[in-house]
Amino acid sequence: MKAPITNAGEENPEVGVGPWPGGEANWPSGDQYDPLLLAEGDRRNVIDCYRYWKTSAIVADLDTKRRPFHVAIENLEHDFNIGSIVRTANAMGAATVHIVGRKRWNKRGAMVTDRYLHVFHHPSVADFAQWCEQAEVTPLGIDIIPGAKPITEADLPRGTVLVFGTESQGLSEEMRALCGQVCFINQYGSTRSMNVGHAAAIAMWTWNLAEDARRA
Repeated sequence: MKAPITNAGEENPEVGVGPWPGGEANWPSGDQYDPLLLAEGDRRNVIDCYRYWKTSAIVADLDTKRRPFHVAIENLEHDFNIGSIVRTANAMGAATVHIVGRKRWNKRGAMVTDRYLHVFHHPSVADFAQWCEQAEVTPLGIDIIPGAKPITEADLPRGTVLVFGTESQGLSEEMRALCGQVCFINQYGSTRSMNVGHAAAIAMWTWNLAEDARRA
């Protein structure tokens, strides 16, 4: 039996889905299903194929599908955009997410999507650099600074970790030095820069376009 889908046309529809129709006697079989969710409903922000699944089962399934790129975010000033970037990293299939600097970060914008990701903390750029070396990934900075290259002209290979700085300061000097290449998002208006959360979404989407082209 297929899981029911929320009726979008209802007035003030509830988020997600309610209890599995027909009661316990009609529950689907499989270790991936969470009895509590089947009984009470699944109000989480997950796609329909993961409705009623245990969080651990979703993570395990995603681990078979994650894309070969990573995301790193400098957490120097408790930036509210970090949560948004983490949420986008989940949507774009990032292999891992790295918080560099402060360990505590504002999770509100992530809307609990971090539960389905592998999130690591690095107290310093040096510690993050050591991880990059061990994981054999290349850090690519995203910032609009002198010498940066338009992302539409950049090489975006597999094994890249896209690195984002703070909203007000961008990448730190130490992080810029670590990144062999820094790219900026092509812009066509008058503003000096765009919101880092938006820039991160565009950068991740651009990497995925390159990966889709490789797989075609």
